[in-house]
Amino acid sequence: MSPAILLLLALGLGLAGWLAARARAWSFRRAAPEKRLASLPNYHGWYVALWIVIPTGLFAVLWGIIAPQLVTQAVLASPGAENLPTFGLQRETILAEAYAVASGAAQAVFRPEANALVEPYREALTRTNAIGIAVTVVVAFLGGAWSFLRLKPDFKARTRVERIVMSVLLLASLVAIFTTLGIFASLVFETVRFFGMINPLDFLFGTHWGPDPMSSTADSSRYGAIPLFWGTIYIGATIAMIVAIPLGLMSAIYLTQYASPTWRKWLKPTLEILAGVPTVVYGYFAALTVAPVVRDTAQAVGISNASSESALAAGLVMGVMIIPFVSSMADDSIAAVPSSMRDGSLAMGATTSETIQRVLVPAALPGIVAGVMLAISRAIGETMIVVMAAGAAANLSANPLEAMTTVTFQIVAMLTGEGSFDHPATLSAFALGFVLFLVTLGLNFVALRVVKKFREAYE
Repeated sequence: MSPAILLLLALGLGLAGWLAARARAWSFRRAAPEKRLASLPNYHGWYVALWIVIPTGLFAVLWGIIAPQLVTQAVLASPGAENLPTFGLQRETILAEAYAVASGAAQAVFRPEANALVEPYREALTRTNAIGIAVTVVVAFLGGAWSFLRLKPDFKARTRVERIVMSVLLLASLVAIFTTLGIFASLVFETVRFFGMINPLDFLFGTHWGPDPMSSTADSSRYGAIPLFWGTIYIGATIAMIVAIPLGLMSAIYLTQYASPTWRKWLKPTLEILAGVPTVVYGYFAALTVAPVVRDTAQAVGISNASSESALAAGLVMGVMIIPFVSSMADDSIAAVPSSMRDGSLAMGATTSETIQRVLVPAALPGIVAGVMLAISRAIGETMIVVMAAGAAANLSANPLEAMTTVTFQIVAMLTGEGSFDHPATLSAFALGFVLFLVTLGLNFVALRVVKKFREAYE
């Protein structure tokens, strides 16, 4: 049984509890009109409904995880499973065919061995479904009865409901924190394994990157990640920012200070469409349009060794991609500056450009910096544009017309294929991800410091 069915059942029982509790609260009011209820009848209903929905919802999610394992164990314990292969893909295929027929997703099986498992699957599914529904009803009844009996005229249901909702919101906010901690822990674990095979100093300060997934030995000299870090910074944090910051900031200034309301209404959504374009489309644009133009232009001015895969082509398109991140944050920050500051500057005789330069931009700098940091983080983590326009060569060069690669490209390259997760070439992807994680975290800390500094200056 799908957990969604149990969740719908929980919601239905919660609605019944809400109606019953609300009716009971109204009966308190009718029984003693002169006595005021401590909470409105709706809060009594929500109190009972939450005590029904939350426990039954948690059970539905837990049962959705446990039930398939119970069904499989029951089928494997049946006489029809005696001739199954012990392990392997063939065993899983037979079980999947029998399950599909038993659940009604298929009409017949392809393997004769699966016929003997169809009926055990049906019996196990029927039994687990009945258990799931019965336990859901019992849990709902216990939670509803316990909360329903607590209802009294002086019961502060509103306070209890607000506490429950606050706890739910707190748990929702902790999901992001625990997810980040889980990502960090997984990266640290695999990175420690990698550094047990490869010298960390050779990895962090080496200048040659050329892992060999087929090699049986761990050669630290082939895992120097400096060219990858340089390519990431050069493409994502240098070339792309040279494009994105001026264009994004000037776009925001124009939209907030010079554009008419009609023109702004059309131009701002059009600009923000850039943020919704898939990165693979940018990659095609970079590889098929921008890269040839960059190569032909370089050859026209006398640079004969210009390549069709270059850091400049990838950086230019990446800068265009992240313009909306800079523009939107700067737009909102400048628009949020109190109009009294702008009017006071103009009243003192300053021109519009002087007001923008000396009043509005400094006052909106925390939001502008936050947008720039967000854009840098987005650019550093970009993969498709680099794959399609910058190439796969790990070059340590300042020439933007040469092919380069980034950390994200190498992570994809190392984790795709049939490499073993015990090989240093595969584990190097986790080490690269860990370093990238730390760099992004450092950028966020820098942004917070800058925002805090200038916020204190203008509050």
